[in-house]
Amino acid sequence: MKKEFHAGNRAALAARLENNSLLVIFSGEQKRKTADEYYPFFTNRDFYYLTGLDSKDFVLLMQKDGNDYKERIYILPPDMMAERWTGRRIKPDEATEKSGISDVRYRKDFENDLHKLVLDGNYKSIYFDYDKMTEDEPADITHRFSKAFGDKYPFMEKLNAHRHIRALRTIKQPCEIEAMKEAQKITRAGIVAMMKASRPGMYEYQYKAEWDYALARYGTEGPAFPSIISAGKNNFCIHYYSYTGRAEDGDMILNDVGAMYDGLMCDVSRGFPCNGKYTDRQKLLYNCAYNTSEHMFSMVKPSMKMADVDRINREYNAELLKDAGVLDDVKNIGKYMWHAGAHHVGYDVHDAVEMPEIIAPGMVFCVDIGIYHEEWGIGFRLEDNCLVTEDGCINLSAATPRTIEEIEDTMVKR
Repeated sequence: MKKEFHAGNRAALAARLENNSLLVIFSGEQKRKTADEYYPFFTNRDFYYLTGLDSKDFVLLMQKDGNDYKERIYILPPDMMAERWTGRRIKPDEATEKSGISDVRYRKDFENDLHKLVLDGNYKSIYFDYDKMTEDEPADITHRFSKAFGDKYPFMEKLNAHRHIRALRTIKQPCEIEAMKEAQKITRAGIVAMMKASRPGMYEYQYKAEWDYALARYGTEGPAFPSIISAGKNNFCIHYYSYTGRAEDGDMILNDVGAMYDGLMCDVSRGFPCNGKYTDRQKLLYNCAYNTSEHMFSMVKPSMKMADVDRINREYNAELLKDAGVLDDVKNIGKYMWHAGAHHVGYDVHDAVEMPEIIAPGMVFCVDIGIYHEEWGIGFRLEDNCLVTEDGCINLSAATPRTIEEIEDTMVKR
């Protein structure tokens, strides 16, 4: 993304903030794994959306004064020894070039600068980027700093910027959509590689190796999320990460994967036979999923209720399964459909957006049909990414083999 994109995001956010307020957003901190080993760092997605900077321990500070706003970024200082061990740090001119923020300072100055701003009397409130999924989730740097800040400056009202950023992230801009299209191309290459390599007796970790190798050919950003790749009975674990199972003749392979490109993600699922040919039962279930998916892509358009995507997805698939003699009553669809079928995608694979009541152009979300028939030993998902346009929608992942004929033809050419 160009710096103009991130600068525009900050301007749009500033317009939503109260007058005479401050905003503080942290890039995040690296978590310790064990002993002196740390987990790979992943930048807070709101911070990345606003700055384009990918580093731990950075801080974005904004001042909203009437209709005007100022901004500055705090980065890590040069440190020869630290950089020798963990890599080169972003320099001030590089931070400006990437983010469009000209006022770049070092992290050690942040708290003192904030203290001066708070005490000069011009600001009555401060925004933080609060984001917790559960009450018992450990406090991150935002929550810890916010609590300490409240103790020091009880006269400052604390507000949440996260809901404003979620609203901005709901509609994708043209440059974001182009990045997602590139991510789709890489994802297709990885899924096709797994299809072509597939054979009975192959281990799940070998499928994953094909996927990882295909992504590595396109750069260093890699997978958008931990890849879900399973075979046979392991397909009945919705979020499966063990990769230890072996595909037996007649098994279906389930993949739920996505590549990341320029910070944007995609999320695509396919279910294919490890031996390259669907059985009659596999065909029956897969065609129900495929026809449901096609129905959804034929009807998604602006003005449609977002909640209807899940509802119609389930109802339509239930009718197909009942007509096929698989389901006794459409009310019992929960026996074979275990999860919802639509979530937004973008800077997160389950994108942190303001969940809309009504669909609008520029939204990107998954159309996901999962069928899990434990008695038959068949479980899979058919998941594609839907871009809402002015008069309908586009399947961004349509080029990844998705019909029975396309998949079998791909696997024959091994």
